[in-house]
Amino acid sequence: MRPLKESPDFRRLWVGSTVSQLGTQMTAVTVSIQVYALTRSTFAVGLVGLCALVPLVVFGLYGGAMADAIDRRILALVSSTGLWVLSMILVLQSQLNWGQVWILYAVVACQSACFAVNGPARSAIIPRLIRPELLPAANTLSQAAFNLGFTVGPLVGAAVIAWHGFAAAYLVDVITFTAALYALFRLPAVPPTGLVRRAGLQSVLEGFTFLRAAPALLATFLADILAMVFAQPRALFPAVAGSFFAGGVRTVGLLQAAPAIGALIGVVFSGWVSRVRRQGVAIVVAITVYAAAVGLFGLSRTIWLGVALLALSGAADMVSSAYRNTVLQSAAPDAMRGRLQGVFTVVVAGGPRLGDFVVGTSASLTTPTIALLGGATVCIVGLLILLARNRPFREYDSKTRALS
Repeated sequence: MRPLKESPDFRRLWVGSTVSQLGTQMTAVTVSIQVYALTRSTFAVGLVGLCALVPLVVFGLYGGAMADAIDRRILALVSSTGLWVLSMILVLQSQLNWGQVWILYAVVACQSACFAVNGPARSAIIPRLIRPELLPAANTLSQAAFNLGFTVGPLVGAAVIAWHGFAAAYLVDVITFTAALYALFRLPAVPPTGLVRRAGLQSVLEGFTFLRAAPALLATFLADILAMVFAQPRALFPAVAGSFFAGGVRTVGLLQAAPAIGALIGVVFSGWVSRVRRQGVAIVVAITVYAAAVGLFGLSRTIWLGVALLALSGAADMVSSAYRNTVLQSAAPDAMRGRLQGVFTVVVAGGPRLGDFVVGTSASLTTPTIALLGGATVCIVGLLILLARNRPFREYDSKTRALS
């Protein structure tokens, strides 16, 4: 809790993000349920992720370059305002019963573009608000905020949908997002440091050049890609809620919330995380546990066993994310941090969206069980190859912070 006590600005940012995550995660589960209600197709739900992927990649990379070129507070404010407006559009399309799935796809794509700019700016602000030694604690708190929203959001979202329909769930997102806008408005200016270059292709390429010369950092991205593309189960929740567990909308909400519940439990017992020095190995171990839990979830037919396995996957993902964030924020220079956070945003947010498409398509061609077991196996094998072939990643030490 030290970052919250020592930095009022970080505290405001954290509180605003925590509140807004509730609505954001409600919207995420609501869109999936609405698409499935309109189409009755896991492939259509998987397309939600694909529609978000392209703008996320393009605007994530460019947004990271912008975060190194202009005031990060202004960039975060403008992109957050765009997200607020798009949430209002979701309210309207549901309230007016437009019933067109392409509208949902279009809004998701635009949301993805705004988020891709917002994410690098917000993340690159944090190291400017707190001391370097508090970064692991700050990242754990940020994960806790995300997972609190991920826990409560789907459950509340499913309950609100059952009570008063999709529009009411989307409206909560509009209301809660106002808290994030207020927190950003209260922050001080966060201008770029070092040699400032105009945001563009050249500055984006400089970020990739730095990343290519830092194999330990590059491996943290590759490890997350393996997990999120091949072992991401969320696109199947609307389908398996009925086929695995004979449930409905509330079961979908419970499945969506389970990983975040596990992550929150993991945060409570995360005091040991900052004491681990071999963080590359720790990332591989954590993601292996995550993938194994997802694979076993594909075999479960009892709801509480399924929830327990998803909770375990969430706890393992929390540990992995804390280490990956810490490696990036502690080892990267501030002048390069926005661009690297842009790549990080593309991987962290784009990976699951591509994963939604991969697992949705795989399940439609085979079965959900085969899709989950096969994806988990690919992930674990890929991790072992990555660890064996990347010595800097395998030997990365938080004390020396050597990336190559």
